[in-house]
Amino acid sequence: MPNASEQPDTAVAARRVTVDPEGPVLIEGPVEVPAADGTVARSDRFVVAVCLCRRTRTPPWCDTSHRRRVRHPGTTDAPESTP
Repeated sequence: MPNASEQPDTAVAARRVTVDPEGPVLIEGPVEVPAADGTVARSDRFVVAVCLCRRTRTPPWCDTSHRRRVRHPGTTDAPESTP
């Protein structure tokens, strides 16, 4: 039986998460993202971009679709398309 003061062997290293207010969340990989339907998207890259705007065609990964929209300062409604 392990001693109560011993650390478990299953300790997980912390992952660094960077939130970009104009784009995705960047997470140091490898990363697994479970979906509501039970599927799991996995990336073994050293950094992955997870989409927050829900415009991506490759969920949950960011495909830079957010760049095609312009946010107007001081508004809270949905971003408008660029001309």
